[in-house]
Order: sequence, then C-alpha cells, then structure tokens
Amino acid sequence: MTEQLEKKLASLYVSEKSGSDESGDGSEGNPFKTALKAWHQGGENGTAVFVEAADGGDAQKPKWQPISDSAVKKVKKLYQQDLKKAEKHAEKEKEDLARREKNLEEAKGIVISEDKSLPAAKQIKLRDAKATRDVRVKIFGWVHRLRRQGKNLMFVVLRDGTGFLQCVLTDQLCHTVEAVTLATESSVCLYGVIKALPDGKTAPDGHELVVDYWELIGSSPAGGTDNVLNEESGVDVMLDQRHIGIRGETLSKILKLRGVLTQAFREHYIARGYNEVTPPTMVQTQVEGGSTLFKLDYFGEEAYLTQSSQLYLESAVPALGDVFAIAQSYRAEQSRTRRHLAEYTHVEGECGFIDFEELLSRIEDLLVDVAQRVMDGPNAYLVHELNPGFKIPKKPIKRMDYSDAIKYLKEHNITKDDGTFYEFGEDIPEKPERTMTDQIGEPIFLLRFPAGIKSFYMKRVPNPTDPQDKSKELTESVDVLMPNVGEIVGGSMRMTGYEELLDAFKENGLKPEHYYWYTDQRKFGTFPHGGYGLGLERYLTWMANRDHIRECTIYPRFVDRCKP
Repeated sequence: MTEQLEKKLASLYVSEKSGSDESGDGSEGNPFKTALKAWHQGGENGTAVFVEAADGGDAQKPKWQPISDSAVKKVKKLYQQDLKKAEKHAEKEKEDLARREKNLEEAKGIVISEDKSLPAAKQIKLRDAKATRDVRVKIFGWVHRLRRQGKNLMFVVLRDGTGFLQCVLTDQLCHTVEAVTLATESSVCLYGVIKALPDGKTAPDGHELVVDYWELIGSSPAGGTDNVLNEESGVDVMLDQRHIGIRGETLSKILKLRGVLTQAFREHYIARGYNEVTPPTMVQTQVEGGSTLFKLDYFGEEAYLTQSSQLYLESAVPALGDVFAIAQSYRAEQSRTRRHLAEYTHVEGECGFIDFEELLSRIEDLLVDVAQRVMDGPNAYLVHELNPGFKIPKKPIKRMDYSDAIKYLKEHNITKDDGTFYEFGEDIPEKPERTMTDQIGEPIFLLRFPAGIKSFYMKRVPNPTDPQDKSKELTESVDVLMPNVGEIVGGSMRMTGYEELLDAFKENGLKPEHYYWYTDQRKFGTFPHGGYGLGLERYLTWMANRDHIRECTIYPRFVDRCKP
C-alpha cells in the first residue's frame, strides 16, 4: 500500500448497500461491505471504522458514523473466529505439505511399466465405452475429477470430449511421482478393462475402468483449475477464464447442443430444398441502421462488419431459388441485456414467390421442425439434462398484431420507466416485450409493425382507407417472441418495386448508388419474396433454458468484452 493511500485510509468506511468486500478498498468512495473486512484491513490495529447511516444521512445526521460499541463487540468475536480458522488452516496446510513431500520423496524410486503379457489394448473414445466392456482398452483424456483414498487407491473421472468414465487406480499405480503430483485437468493415457458396476454402486454409464497401467501426457498445476476458477468466481473472472470454464460439464453440454442445433438447422433447409450460401461479412452497405455498424478500413475504403446477410441472400434467389445462410453478424449496440451480443450466429433464409402467410408458415415450420429434429436425435439427452421441462412448440403458433400488443401493454399496466404507456408508432423495447411474452406463456408471432420503426426494405401492408397517411403505414413484418428470451426471429416480405425502393432509400438517408446490385434485383425480373433472420444463440438460450445469452456461445462478445 502506498503512503498516499495509507493516509487516505486513516479511516475505513463500511456500507452494506453500496460496499464490496471483493473490489472495495475501504475508502469513502469505495467502501467495504462488512465491518469484518474493515477489521481485517486495519480496524483491529485501531484504525477508525465508519459505517453508513441506514437512511443515508441528512443535514442533521452525517452520512458516516463511527461504528457502535455493540457492533465492535460482534466484529471482534467474528475476527477472533477468523484468526482461529486461519491458524487451523495454516497448520493443516503445513501437515499436508509435509505429507506430500514425504510421499514425493518415496515416489521417486517407484517406476511402473506395462505388463506385456496382457492383451494388446484397443484405443477407444469414451463414447464407445459401453460397447467395449470386458475388453482391454487404451483411453486418452483429461482428469475431470480426482479423489484419493489413502495411499493405495485413486478414483479419476476421465473426460475426452465424448463422455466421462470413472477409473480406479490401485497400489503402485498410485505411488509414482506422477500419481502423487497428479492434479485435475492433467492429460493422461489410461489402460485397463471397463467393468460393469455391481448393484448399489454408481458411476457414469454404470461402469468403471479398472486401470492396469497409465501414463501422464501433460501435467497440470497443483490444485488444478480450482486456483483459476471456482464456484465463488465472479462473472468477469469466469469470462476472463472462459478457456477453462468451457471444460466444465454445463458449458460443454451447451456447446455440444449448439453444434447439434446448427446441424438440425442445416438438415431442415436441405430437406426442404434450400441451397446454402456463404455471403461476405465485410461489406459497404447497412441493413439495420447505421448506428450499430462496426467500421473498418478496407484497403483505404470505409467498410463495415455485416449486420445481416439478407441483402446478399435476396440477390441469390434468382440464381439458386430458396436460400439460407448460417454466418456471423455484428451489431455495435450499447446493450447490456441478457439477450444481446455484439457478434452472433445468424440463421437467415430468403424465399421466392411467396406471400406473407406463406412466410409465416415457413418460419413456424422452421421453429418446430428444428426442435423436433433435435429431440428425435441421439443427442436429445443434452436438452433433457439442461432443460428437463422443454416442450416442442405446437402449431399453430399464436399470432398477435403490433396494434394488439400496444393494447395488451395498456390493459396489463406494462409501462415505460416514467409510468406512461406505449403508444402506436413507438418501438416496444425488450423489457415490456419480454414481460408480455412471459405473461402469455407461449411463443408469439408479433405482426405488422409500423413502417417508421422497421427497416427500409420491408413491404407495406395495403391501406385502402387512407393511402396518404404514412404515419399509419404498416409493414408485412413479424417478430417471433419466446418466453424467457423475447425476440428470436425478425422477418418480413421485401419491397418489389424499383421506384418504391428508391423512395425508401431517400427517406432513410441512404445512397441508392451504393446498393446498385440490390436495386437491380427490382429491374431484372422483380418478384414477390420474403425472409427472416434467427439468432442461433437466442434459440439455444430458449431451448436450454439459460438465464443469459453469453452462456450459449464459446467466447461471448458484448460491450467492453473482446477477450479472450
């Protein structure tokens, strides 16, 4: 601690409301949460400790008050208990260290070797363990869990990315230097026979590997990953150590399910005759508004990371028919919600010669069929383990017009932060939209949004009663809302008229010449068409019942987070 900080902390401050024992330094601007933390930081040596008044203080009563005598008695008692615990812990650490050093010294003279009289080991993956019971096998993997029982028995739960297997090591296999220093996340090669467990005993898949020989491939620091990441780690620590976190059972299941889900989307499209397209992700046009573009220098020209592959997919329909893309999209939104990412996987489809009702049917078919494919496949257990209550949506999915949603918000007193109601023509933000969806408790197709809050390319709904009143102009558009997540799909029919599209560009301050390849689609054989974009991570958040979207991607990117 610097001399300046020591002077600054001549007094220590505690606030139960705004303090933190993890990130606080005891200053008035960054107080501790508990008096016990202040005591550990100097209170026991006579440093004055001040606590925040319960009501925050006022002109007559200062915000910070000296800690009361009764509080001092309590904190002293807790402090003494902590000292005794620390003393016992230090003593135990000393004994453990002495025991480890003794065991290590004894282990230096012990060398094990493979018994060549045994049958040659068959190398397998853990997914094949059941099929290779009672056969001598060889398995590479990582030590997921480790338990020592005395000097002559070790239980290892092995992980290889395809499954888990309990392994039993006995006698001299436990006595080598490698065994004595073995820690979780070490990579190993184990040899032995997989045996079914007798009744009354449990292990993954009901069997265990009786090890007869093993080799250390790559060691791990003492204590394994617990020194890096544990149950008490905060969100930022968990994200900083994401490369370690994904080795855990829950995150690895989510990532496996993500792969299964991606494959199910592809299988759906292929089964329905779509062609896959891989559009560029470095572009010079916007799709969803300029405020969310990530800019980059492209050989001296201004370019952006794509917000959507939609415009390119539209251009592919005359060449390939119905098309889809599964690619990354980027949005520079200053959003810190549990459903926003700056980089996400976009599942997008474009279909030719359809109308609005056909578009809705295709989106409905996609949502239900993909879920059905996952649940009918061999990896459905991932969904059952992550979200035991998951149910495939039933057709038809509920339809609701935007205008009816505005009425619903008013009727159910769902308001803005200032207490006023949302009015027709205003965008419905995430929170009220999710509140409404959760109250209704089923998926919703929210339809026909006002043109003023939707993208320039969306086809307008005919308005024969007042064609001149653009404020009431609606679009043939849809957002799909899911309980616990909110919007997971946005789609619409697309404008087909050349002049109409040019007018839309002008109204939105866009230069049509930058989109010549897009407007040409309306000159060279225009046709009715529509499409949509689905956020893969949002669909996965819904299917796996996750609280936050960042759980559903391997290395999440959002505001202030671009590592590791």
